[in-house]
Amino acid sequence: MTARTVRGAAGAALAAALITGVTACANPSGAARPADSAVVGIATEPETLSPLLGYGKDGNSKIFDGLLTHDADMKLRPALAEALPEVSADGRTYTYRLRQGVKFSDGEPFTAADVEFTYRTILDPATNNASKSELDAIESVTAQGPDRVVFTLKYPYAPFAERTVLPIAPQHVAGKQDVNAGGFGTRPVGTGPYVLTGWSKGEKISFRANPSYWGGEPAVKKFTMAVIKDDDVRATRLRSGELDAAVLPPNLARGFAGDRTRRTFAAKTFDYRNVTLPTHHPVTGDPAVRRALDIAVDRATMVDKLLDGAGKAAYGPVPTDSPWFTPGTERAYDLDRAKRILDDAGWKPGEDGVRVKDGVRASFPLWYTTGDKIRQDHALAFASDVRKAGVEVTTEAGTWEVIEPRMKTDAVLAGGGSPADPDFDQYLLLTSSLAGDGFNNMARYDNPVVDRALTDARRSGDPAVRKAAYDTVQRELAANPGYVFLTHIDHLYVVNDRWDGPGTQVEPHDHGLGSGPWWNVEHWKPKQK
Repeated sequence: MTARTVRGAAGAALAAALITGVTACANPSGAARPADSAVVGIATEPETLSPLLGYGKDGNSKIFDGLLTHDADMKLRPALAEALPEVSADGRTYTYRLRQGVKFSDGEPFTAADVEFTYRTILDPATNNASKSELDAIESVTAQGPDRVVFTLKYPYAPFAERTVLPIAPQHVAGKQDVNAGGFGTRPVGTGPYVLTGWSKGEKISFRANPSYWGGEPAVKKFTMAVIKDDDVRATRLRSGELDAAVLPPNLARGFAGDRTRRTFAAKTFDYRNVTLPTHHPVTGDPAVRRALDIAVDRATMVDKLLDGAGKAAYGPVPTDSPWFTPGTERAYDLDRAKRILDDAGWKPGEDGVRVKDGVRASFPLWYTTGDKIRQDHALAFASDVRKAGVEVTTEAGTWEVIEPRMKTDAVLAGGGSPADPDFDQYLLLTSSLAGDGFNNMARYDNPVVDRALTDARRSGDPAVRKAAYDTVQRELAANPGYVFLTHIDHLYVVNDRWDGPGTQVEPHDHGLGSGPWWNVEHWKPKQK
């Protein structure tokens, strides 16, 4: 997939960056970096590199492979499986035949026992994997000989094959350790195209090509992910030559538009930014306040001013151009109506313009993560917009360690989104049974109609039934919002133009190791001069 033209006022400027040019990437000392080495800048790093604890669950994990993988168009393709699964007529049995001759990077053979071990371990109640509910449909997983594995489901779960991009861990290594506290999370062994050589947390993750990779040894022999949380610092290090590529917000990506030695890629995404409305706060827990806030924000201006047109307005987790989107659930900016809703609910303007009801000021904090320019800009714009309706929002920056303990009562400028299936976007975000479970359902949204619809959608194999259920979810969010969705964001990457192969997929919210133009770095080739 090629780089997509960026929309909006900055489109022409960014398009100028899509010009072919060849350069060697120099490090800060001025020495040229080897042609078979790449260093890319990312904003976040995983907590663990163990798939048993959630790493790489959406694919592209570099160290590991799943049974299946996605191609550039997000179509499922075989990886450790030799073909797509055989599915029974009732949709409850998935049979995978495994690729022969695959070895882990320590030389041990990969077999069906490793697949069974991986899924059984994740589903074990003692395993601290926050995403295990995504595999709720599995009733059993059984290795039948070395090259055949069978999943039996509790109910027909339409997107189950998408869940089998999950990386496979080696039983002979991970099975001998404490799954939660063992060293496998920092010293992993996998079947993937790269082998971990070092991880300095908060600084970088380093890999070398796996010479025994079943798909062929990568041409990029050394691959480093530099962890740089601050957007400005990431841009500076890219400009200095310390990085070969980086993810950047639109205002910083624009600064590279005239650089003929680099290319800018715009990846279409399901990545949204929203504001959580905690039910346990006296202001954000009021349904009238929620409805008012939802129409007091000017989404179109956010897209134009904050994203330079590189995105779209968001009204829920599903982008408006997705076939799963429910037409008619768009919410127009209507400040006057927002004020009327608050007036009718008893929230009256005080002397300073901030509304008050029963002695409670319409005021609440909104947290965003330090160094994240896009979240900061969204938080400030949200606060500015809703202040015009008489609601006071105080913006605060902090790390997740600071923010997480406050999420029960304090609003957060959050993000999410997955293109694989609407179940992946919505179940963890909205299901009441997961309220307050880590970063699942951060707002503690509780809507029985939504709960039923989400369950109906994941348990049906009928596309029409699923579409109707997700229509119900989106209509309920419009009538009873637990979050104010602001924008869907295109991911922008600036990459030195010295390789053949970089491109983009439709991306999820998480765009660190698994997404970006380096999603297929194992297939990159140095350009011939």
